[in-house]
Amino acid sequence: MFSRILIANRGEIALRIIRAARALEIETVCVYSEADRGAPWLQLADKTVCIGKGPSADSYLRIDRIISAAEMTDAEAIHPGYGFLAENAHFAEVCRDCHIEFIGPSPEAMAKLGDKISCKRLAREAGTPVFPGTDGEIEELEEAIEMADIIGYPVIVKASAGGGGKGMRVAHNVASLRTAVTAAQQEAVASFGNGAVYLEKFLENARHVEVQVLGDKHGNAVHLYNRDCTSQRRHQKLIEEGPAPGIDPSIRDTVCESAAALIRKAEYSGAATVEFLMNDKQEFFMLEVNTRVQVEHPVSEMITGVDIVKESIRVAAGEELSWKQQDIRLLGHAIECRINAEDPDNNFMPQPGLIETWQLPGGPGVRVESHVRAGYRIPPNYDSMIGKLIVVGRDREEAIVRMRCALSEMKVGPIATTIPLHQRLMNHHAFVSAAFDIHWVERLLEN
Repeated sequence: MFSRILIANRGEIALRIIRAARALEIETVCVYSEADRGAPWLQLADKTVCIGKGPSADSYLRIDRIISAAEMTDAEAIHPGYGFLAENAHFAEVCRDCHIEFIGPSPEAMAKLGDKISCKRLAREAGTPVFPGTDGEIEELEEAIEMADIIGYPVIVKASAGGGGKGMRVAHNVASLRTAVTAAQQEAVASFGNGAVYLEKFLENARHVEVQVLGDKHGNAVHLYNRDCTSQRRHQKLIEEGPAPGIDPSIRDTVCESAAALIRKAEYSGAATVEFLMNDKQEFFMLEVNTRVQVEHPVSEMITGVDIVKESIRVAAGEELSWKQQDIRLLGHAIECRINAEDPDNNFMPQPGLIETWQLPGGPGVRVESHVRAGYRIPPNYDSMIGKLIVVGRDREEAIVRMRCALSEMKVGPIATTIPLHQRLMNHHAFVSAAFDIHWVERLLEN
């Protein structure tokens, strides 16, 4: 086991990794930007190293400075958290070249699964359900038109290196497909430096369901059941819950097992999430694989009892997974609300500034993941998420009631947050009945 690891991230995920490392009796080094100087999570690290100015490009995205910080503090491994460099295969390769363990997949596995075209090919081989569409990159527009005629409109053009909804265009006919391919390619080049795009069948009223998986370096892989992330806005998740409600258990288990099979096929170690869209017939189609720990990982932890971050550190050190698939059982139903410093009544405008009031909820089955406290000033440089509120109950009904209570207890001020929006969503009939699709929040906000 490692004796010291470096955390190449900030905020609540940095704090989460510190706690997991402490449980393994591992010392931690936190790098930080000048904008985060004096931040609460840094006080819990054993060592801290400033790596640059506030903008991410001058600090948390500087591979050279992060590696230097690891070498000067004798850190044996680096945990990237999520965001920043977490899915950067080059960073993982540099770590390996410098004899520093990357707490995550190998560069090869990350590249195979991070590129959506190669990931789709591997999924077919593993028996993971995928969308009908082109086998690879669209090289000729006529090829895309022929495929669209075969699978039927609407179709979606996607960037191979995409994420966050960028490099994606929906087409409902030949004319719009011609425009969509060109627009998606241009946006993909601007956003990712890679203009490769491919074509898939598009589901208009789908649910977003994902499977949490863990793999080790010995060829083992397990799933931690699934999560529903259907409640989102502009491809950004607002609420996650697990297990996904209303899905036949046999279908759920088959899809979860296929996700674990994909991870084994890719020779993947660490935490990953295989994302799917599901239609009203409970047919699943793989979207992509996130080769890192997810923001919503506490949902899976609460319904299985598995410490995902701790397990990721263990497997990076070469140990086998602590859990066999037959040992993992569902322990109830969990819901997570992302608490963002944003104003929902003003087009979700970010709200940097001083937090004067910070009152957290409590009670059975309530968990808060946050790096914030009263007196903390939210910098304008980074993501606006300031915490995650998670509850678990015996079933979904109890979890919803607990979340309503927890949201009513949580007080943050004077800045605007998404708490009032979550209260509204928790009481809406579409959420309560799980009769929703990925556009339901946007339709609600338009009214």
